[in-house]
Amino acid sequence: MAGTVKELIRAGKVKHFGLSEVGAQTIRRARAVQPVTALQSEYSLWWREPEVEILHVLEELGIGFVPFSPLGKGFLTGQIKADTKFDSTDFRNNVPRFSAENRKANQALVDLIGRFAAEKQVTPAQVAVAWLLAQKPWLVPIPGTTKLPRLRENCGAAAVEIRPEELRTLEIMAAKIPVQGARYPEHLQKLVGR
Repeated sequence: MAGTVKELIRAGKVKHFGLSEVGAQTIRRARAVQPVTALQSEYSLWWREPEVEILHVLEELGIGFVPFSPLGKGFLTGQIKADTKFDSTDFRNNVPRFSAENRKANQALVDLIGRFAAEKQVTPAQVAVAWLLAQKPWLVPIPGTTKLPRLRENCGAAAVEIRPEELRTLEIMAAKIPVQGARYPEHLQKLVGR
């Protein structure tokens, strides 16, 4: 298939079009050229920026949302502590939010999720994914894993019921915990168009 993207769209060769890590203005510009099926971007109890503008635009335009890193790159599972050492090739070594001091400061959010999970008799990972599933029906989180037990655990989140009053309580308590550290180093944040 040779040709520019616009030529392929005009020829009807592009049936579904998705975007990744873009802001509201880019979503609207893309939608003006071609219907957009879904947006993929980070969203979790640890990274709630999409609530500011993105979710509203997606709902308005009828675009699905595929949040990646619903477990906060593993942090929300409770398995990563301030003294955790990452392999030298691990991306998290370059993420300000994953510095030892920021992990220690952000542990309050992990503890909150852990208490909520204990009350529901599920895992913190299941709470983190279930929280996303409770946000909007057109939101489909994609937790990543290379381990079959973790895949099963993550899939189990679909069976976790979070009642509206529980959801409100969890969100109110989480909002009181200031998250420390930037999501990405500055040079990488510039690449996501926001």
